[in-house]
Amino acid sequence: MNATVRKVFRSLGCGIAPLALSLGAQTVQHPLDPLSFQEYWTVLEVLRDGGRLSDQTQFPAVSLKEPPKDLVWAWREGKSFPREAVAIVRQAPKSYEAVIDLNQRKELSWKEILGAHPGYLNDESKEAGKEAKKHPEVIAALKRRGIENLAFVECHGFPPGYFGTPEQRGKRLLHVGCSDARRMHSLWSREIPGLTIVFDVDSKKVLRVVDEGGPAPSEAFVRYDAPSAGPSREVPGPLRVEQPLGPGFRLKGNVVEWQNWRFHYRHDQRTGAVISTVAYRDGAELRPILYQGHLSEIFVPYMDPEFAWYHRNFLDVGEFHSDGLAKPLKPGLDCPAYAVYSDALVADSGNGRPKQRRNVMCLFEREAGDMSWRHHSEEPESRRKRDLVVRFVAVLGNYDYVFDWTFQQDGVIRVAVGATGVSEAKSVAQATAAEPVSSGGSNGGAAEPADAYGRFVDRNIVAVNHDHYFSFRLDVDIDGPANTFVADRLVPKTLPEGHPRRSLWVREEKIASNESDGQLHMNMSAPALWRVVSSSRKNHVGYPTSYQLMGGMNAHTLLAADDYPRRRAGFIDHQLWVTPYRAEERYAAGQYPSMSEPGQGLPAWTRGNRSIRDTDIVLWHTIGMHHVVRGEDWPVMPVMWHSFELRPFDFFNRNPALDLPSR
Repeated sequence: MNATVRKVFRSLGCGIAPLALSLGAQTVQHPLDPLSFQEYWTVLEVLRDGGRLSDQTQFPAVSLKEPPKDLVWAWREGKSFPREAVAIVRQAPKSYEAVIDLNQRKELSWKEILGAHPGYLNDESKEAGKEAKKHPEVIAALKRRGIENLAFVECHGFPPGYFGTPEQRGKRLLHVGCSDARRMHSLWSREIPGLTIVFDVDSKKVLRVVDEGGPAPSEAFVRYDAPSAGPSREVPGPLRVEQPLGPGFRLKGNVVEWQNWRFHYRHDQRTGAVISTVAYRDGAELRPILYQGHLSEIFVPYMDPEFAWYHRNFLDVGEFHSDGLAKPLKPGLDCPAYAVYSDALVADSGNGRPKQRRNVMCLFEREAGDMSWRHHSEEPESRRKRDLVVRFVAVLGNYDYVFDWTFQQDGVIRVAVGATGVSEAKSVAQATAAEPVSSGGSNGGAAEPADAYGRFVDRNIVAVNHDHYFSFRLDVDIDGPANTFVADRLVPKTLPEGHPRRSLWVREEKIASNESDGQLHMNMSAPALWRVVSSSRKNHVGYPTSYQLMGGMNAHTLLAADDYPRRRAGFIDHQLWVTPYRAEERYAAGQYPSMSEPGQGLPAWTRGNRSIRDTDIVLWHTIGMHHVVRGEDWPVMPVMWHSFELRPFDFFNRNPALDLPSR
């Protein structure tokens, strides 16, 4: 919980009023606590005193620069600790990275960011849209579509991907798309098809207007609020979950203690929730499991060859975080009403000043009526299961992504992402899939059905096919930092002649010695268990203690190996990467993925094929999904969940949930 902003406690039916603490009323209590209100201002004051600020200065991000990992593990309450911040500063056309010592109130470094671009700013997007609407070619293109009054036309810039063209090299560009906002509930249902404006952010000029032709926006009435959806259904029998005695976890600042778990959590402007120093109390011993886990990158490429679509291959985390990835939650709807909600501070992109974001994370217990374990002998023996959830929701244009970090009583950490929101769609002349295809068309040449690259979801509206990839960085410390990665391959074994059975399978252990050994895919035809084993500790029967990374439903990329979007998002080449720990390696597509050259991030770091045996290692796991949009995904998509687990494997000597109460 943010130690510098108010905590909001809400409880259903228990008579506990929300508790609010004013901004700045608390002090930083832990080395990994997020920046406080005062610390944001310290950053600005130090930069001002150093002559770094002007009326044109912008701030794509200001964030905590974490202290060394070994210092954090060794830190104990009452001890002092360093505090530093990193500010990404935009002085167009240049950008800089500043490091500020917050305790000493001094600038430690100021360096220009060369050959890269920080994340885009909301102001840049708005300015691009404003300038686009003034351009005579845009006005003419809209007139050709029957739009002469631009009062209800909204235009916004978004990242153009990168294809190494002369137009793109060395420039900070946005592609601008426009929508007809009349009678709209969602911008995504009335985009003006075939029209893209290429905008140079630094020169503040339209470079060109690309008009591929196309119809006027669909007149389909697209809304998803209650009146438009019809009368609300009756849900008989009210179901209430209450905690009249308050939550079952303990909070001290940002440190959570629940059941046998102990961890630190905070909000980060770029990645949302950051879960750190995760340990499990085994008897009298607090055993480390995960130093830190967080979302690292999201990649969303669209599958349409038109200019207005093929450049939509977004690296969402690196490109869109200037206003903070996590967005406000609705108590009682996005999380239970009894959850503990936490606010956050982000840097205002226009001036760097701390700006409050309410209810961006929630922490709650839940019981779904499941059992933790059971067995029937003479009588059934069963234990009720309860989980602890840390949740935030990222809103990235049309999509909302729900991220859950779930701690289970049996030592499992389950990480889940749920995709919801509105699918990107385009208006087409063809009304429905049943309508005959006319010759010609906006793609030129032979006629293609309007749903060649997507599916009809409404009259004259086709939702475009696309992928979602989510990369998570998992800095595991299984019983300490000295770990090794092992792949337990399950291989068939043929039994000798004369045996009643012909075959079975056995486990073959493969120890990963270097990074190439740790670049793996999920494969049902060649199953394997992915485990991180301790180099220093064994369980009571002699096996090294370990945790398993157990993947869920996943997808391989279908993009060609030489396709620019795939090369820029090289982390999708493998569903698992294992690297040696390096503090500066945090983002799978690199520190600055906006208009980045191919090969940044994991492909670049692993080129040296470093050793990963008996050392401090990091797992990078990617969840992928191909999305062919259904009619049921329109006008707003039901949440579709994908997940993976960090699961104890010989870490404990027995089931750690044996001691759960029987009633």
